[in-house]
Amino acid sequence: MPTFGIQSKYDMKPTIEIEYCPKCGWLLRAAWMAQELLTTFQDDLHAVQLRPSEVAGRYTVTMGEELLWDRKREGHFPEPKEIKQRVRDIIAPDRSLGHSDR
Repeated sequence: MPTFGIQSKYDMKPTIEIEYCPKCGWLLRAAWMAQELLTTFQDDLHAVQLRPSEVAGRYTVTMGEELLWDRKREGHFPEPKEIKQRVRDIIAPDRSLGHSDR
């Protein structure tokens, strides 16, 4: 149904995408990260999407066009606090993440 130029409240909230290698067995890791992000940013995100990659070994986290994490570039999988800090720095730089800021 067309909205005729009217934006919903969800249009302004970002979507995070976690692209993971299903052949590597990384679905549970991606789902866990999605749960962590949705718990921390439940009022700030439109969605967290999981996307199986056709590229072997890929594990990336993006928000819109912004690459937040690339496992190959960073050399390791992200810890939840690392991704939470990067998301926070973009959508709410003044927000405290409590123990995730330590």
